[in-house]
Amino acid sequence: MKKSTFVAMILGTIGGILFALGMCMALIPEWNAFQQGIVMGVIGALVLLVMVLVWRKMEHKNPIRLSGKTIGTVLLGIAGALFLGVGMCLTMVWSHMVVGIMIGLIGIVLLLSLIPLAKGLH
Repeated sequence: MKKSTFVAMILGTIGGILFALGMCMALIPEWNAFQQGIVMGVIGALVLLVMVLVWRKMEHKNPIRLSGKTIGTVLLGIAGALFLGVGMCLTMVWSHMVVGIMIGLIGIVLLLSLIPLAKGLH
């Protein structure tokens, strides 16, 4: 395993755990830790951002250029993840099975459309 991959794996794991724990702290009312959860989630997101920057530097890759395509791809990924999550919540938490499945499928299609958008069709 390359050193850059190992560093990215460690930072990604730490950032993911901090982000997930922060979101749980913020969204589970029984924990009474909304503000602390937001802080923990932001710290996790920052660690994940640092992970991307460190990995790109270790791989000697150019910095990420912000273009319309890059911003659109990120927004499409966010929308797809939100649709999939809302569909899952509708199905499992609020017992709206049909609507939840339809919204979840829309999220899956949006996420699948990221592949040809990012990599292109050959």
